[in-house]
This record gives sequence, structure tokens and C-alpha cells, in this order.
Amino acid sequence: MQPNYHLPITNNHLPFTNLPTMTKRAHFIGIGGSGLSAIARLLKESGYEVTGSDRALSQFALDLENDGVKIYIGHHPKNVEGADFVIRSSAVPEDNDEVVAALHAGIPVYKRADFLGQLMVDKTGIAVAGTHGKTTTTAMLAWALYAMERDPSFIVGGVMNNLKTNARSGQGATFVIEADEYDRMFLGLKPRIAVVTSLEHDHPDCFPTFEDMRSAFERFVDLLPPDGSLIVSSEDKNAMSLLSYARKKGLNVLSYSVQNDATINSPYWMQARGLKPNSRGGFDFSVMTNMGGAVAVAKVSLQTSGKHNARNALAALSVVAVLGLPLQEAADALSEFTGTKRRFEIRGERKGVIVIDDYAHHPTEILATLAGARARYPNNRIWAVWQPHTYSRTQTLFFEFSRAFTDANEVLVTEIYASREAKREFSSAEVVSAMPHPSARYTGSLEETTKYLLEHLQSGDVLIVLSAGDANQICDDVLEKL
Repeated sequence: MQPNYHLPITNNHLPFTNLPTMTKRAHFIGIGGSGLSAIARLLKESGYEVTGSDRALSQFALDLENDGVKIYIGHHPKNVEGADFVIRSSAVPEDNDEVVAALHAGIPVYKRADFLGQLMVDKTGIAVAGTHGKTTTTAMLAWALYAMERDPSFIVGGVMNNLKTNARSGQGATFVIEADEYDRMFLGLKPRIAVVTSLEHDHPDCFPTFEDMRSAFERFVDLLPPDGSLIVSSEDKNAMSLLSYARKKGLNVLSYSVQNDATINSPYWMQARGLKPNSRGGFDFSVMTNMGGAVAVAKVSLQTSGKHNARNALAALSVVAVLGLPLQEAADALSEFTGTKRRFEIRGERKGVIVIDDYAHHPTEILATLAGARARYPNNRIWAVWQPHTYSRTQTLFFEFSRAFTDANEVLVTEIYASREAKREFSSAEVVSAMPHPSARYTGSLEETTKYLLEHLQSGDVLIVLSAGDANQICDDVLEKL
């Protein structure tokens, strides 16, 4: 099947016209999370009155409050009075006071998965999924389209440094969204183009086996229309199995790779050539692709660290090629991309110590982040502070975690951040005991970890805090007290 690369795009100047025209007020329960805060921002920018509630004010909630959104601390039935519909976080239970009050009053209550697809109906939906890299890839693509003056709508799982936001309601034709697999959230989307950056077993509390997870991703591919396109990394064998699945369905399939000798298993491809570190902390490389018919070439110079970000850039550029937009113009935009919050975010430097905050919480992500740090700081002593996230993930991937820190000189491990899980009789000290690393130690609490760092950090050291929980506060504490 010959792909239709120059996809027809309708320009819709009335955002989200598929939503009820009489709807005026949306109320969000759990508005402080990255997912719900993004939808809240889109509706606010589209002219809706937006309110929300949460147990505490996160930075996402504070930003919304500064933009005129009324936010209640705590949950109370009165908070939903006058709302036309309610959207609740997946972490909010059915017996929440506001959920019960809304249903009793006849106010529709949606989960995020139920609602996201409605936002994409009148747009060319581009959904970026994958175990790793989806936040940065989504942000790269959203930024490139914005810089190219295509005025996209987007939802990203983190705050984009360039635009200081995680969501935007644009007037352009495209809607770019991070497709979160947790709780099968991405199965509510309506994409025309789908990207799968990688596929590994994760979220064992939601997907007990890898086959459960693969099945969910196949259902994600099923969301594409007959003329839709699936873009995957040809370096990831599990992602490539989805490409084979999509070909059997007659979908357009495309692959990308940063390995010069990678086997191309799809008729249309994009490759990085001549990858080399640059003075900006990232990598320079050339891009070759046949996605537009004849082979095209573009030059890329990134300032985001790590080879994994070169791969993320290729994924974003692959979407640009499918849309039929100028490749070099997009590559030039990516050279100005400065990343997202909590993704290799350099928080500051004190007394010669560089402090970096990173969201990595899976062994593959930790390996990639530390490899990027080693490439950027080849002669520095690197300290890795790891806060394990959830008991289920730490136990399921026990061996992989124990081998993920080879590029760090010093490794400190805190106690597990339970997140949504109940406490278990298992400690991350057990993972440390299995590590072959010559300088890995269990430090327990965040306070003890900070104390140890302040006693041992020296000028020239690089500290990377790896956490999807609350250990990022170590960054602030170290910078303040050094």
C-alpha cells in the first residue's frame, strides 16, 4: 500500500467544536496532576470556565491558579455545584465526595481516558506512545510545529522549557498528545498518526505480564484509521513487532534508527548518520529518509544530552515527514529545543557541583540517562541518587535495576517511593546488596541521603537525582546547603 504522506489536514479555527455547545464550566478532581492539568489548560484557553480541586497545590495547579483557574484545596461536595461536567483523575476513587455529589446531581463524570478522544476529533491527531522517551518526543514535536508556525494543540506529560507549559490550545490543524499506557489511558485517543518509541515491560501493577502490555499496544495500533500511519523505532524489537502487526492491517508503516548499520524492516525509513557529541552538550548528525519518495537529507544539532534524545528527535522528524512539512525547518527548530522539566534538567551549580534532576524510573531509562551524562561530562565524578518508584516495578525488574548504574561513579539508593501502592515488606536495600557496582550504598531517607551528599560532594562532581517521586527535593536541598 502506497502511503499518503501529504495527509489532508483540515484547519479548524473553532477549538473542540465537538464538545457540547451549552457547556460552560468544567470541574477537575485531582487537577494538580500533569494529565488533568493539561486538559484543564486546553479548555481554559478554549473559552471554558474551569475549576478544580486537589489535596495540595502542585506546580501545575499553581500555574493554572495564576492563569485564573479557581482551585479548591481538599475535596467537598460544594466544589462541583454549577459544573456542567466533571473530569476525575484515575487516582480518584468512585466514593470520592465530589464524584458522589456530581453523580447525585446528574452531572456527567468522566475519567481522563473517556475525555481525551473528544479533544482530537476535529484535528489531525498525533499520539506518541512508548515505555521510554514519549514525553521528550511529544515535546520535541510540539515545539517543532510551534516554531514552524503551525500553531498546534498539544498535551505533554511535563512542562516544556521553551514554552513554559505542558499544554496549549492552538488554532492549527494538528493535535499532538503524549499517549500514556498506564491504566490503558491511551486507548481513549483518536490518532491518525501513532508513534511507538519503545516497548518494554513496565507498570506491573497494571500489566502483570509483558504480553498484557503488548496486547494493550496492539489495541492502541487498532485505533488508527485505514489510512493512518504507525512510526516505530527499528532498534526496538518489540516495537517492530507492532510494525508487523500494523502491516497486516494495511496501515502505512515507517521506521527510524540512529544506528548506521540497523536493518530497515519497513519500506519507508529515517536514519541518523555521523552521530558525534557537540559543544552544546548534545549530538550533531545528519538525517536521511525516503519518507517523501526521493531520499532527503537534513542536518541536526541538539542541545539535549544523550543518544536517546537523538532517537527521540528522529521520531519527531518522522512525523514531520509524514505531514509533508519541510524537514530542515523542523531540524532547525529542534536545535533550539531545551528539553522538559525533570528530564535531565540542570537545576544549578554550587561550589563547582552540577545538580541535575531526572525522571528516569525504569532500568533502561536510567542506563540511557547515565550514558548521556557520561558523554556530556566524560571526566567528572558522577553521583547517581536513585529513588525506586513503586514496589511492584522494583521487584519485577530487580535484576535489571541492579545492573543499571555502570556509568555512575557513586550510587546512593533511597527507600522505595510507594506512590499508589500499599507498603510491602520489601526494601530497596535488597537491590543494593545485589549490585556489582563497587560504590553503591543504601541511604534510606531523603534526609540521610542529602546529609551524605553534603559530606562527600566535591568541586567537579555531577549529581543526578533519578526519581519519579519526591526525591527531586534533594536537588533543592543540596543547592541551598552547599
